[in-house]
Amino acid sequence: MTTRLAGFERRAVPLAGRRAAAVAVAVVEDGAGPGLLLTRRAARMRTHAGQWALPGGRVDPGEAAVQAALRELDEELGLLVPDSAVLGLLDDYSTRSGYVITPVVVWAGSSDGMVPNPDEVASVHVVPLPEVDVDPSFEQIPESTAPLIRVSLLGGWIHAPTAAVLHQFREVALHGRATRVAAYEQPVFAWR
Repeated sequence: MTTRLAGFERRAVPLAGRRAAAVAVAVVEDGAGPGLLLTRRAARMRTHAGQWALPGGRVDPGEAAVQAALRELDEELGLLVPDSAVLGLLDDYSTRSGYVITPVVVWAGSSDGMVPNPDEVASVHVVPLPEVDVDPSFEQIPESTAPLIRVSLLGGWIHAPTAAVLHQFREVALHGRATRVAAYEQPVFAWR
């Protein structure tokens, strides 16, 4: 993964009035082997309550995306990892809700000892990498000409932006394919 991510030429997106955000695409080791951490956002969250997400949030003033992703990983799940654990970055993804998300791929070590913050996280799941390695589903919605991307995981559908990031992780980190996801649409419920 490290070699594939190092060879990937990521694309940054200018903020252009949007807010900077970062997510941790956290690879962990558990009894079943390596997997990715996915959370279900707490129902009381101000935005995107109850949605599937990668650990992450806004980039604070003076903070870089990498530091924001690592800080959020600690705040949401109690996983404190150093900058040296960063394996690489994926393309920025602009959301309909006004953010530019920078996905930071990080080796977070063992999933033991995670302590989800109940104010932000309803549940946390380790998705084995073979389950992440699935083809996404694309569909058209009347509100957009761009195809909506979603991924079948955890007994349901994970939608963009998380699905777009997961798909690019799969393509780049697992297969070494420089696949772009910026043109994929999010469901209307995620536009606000």
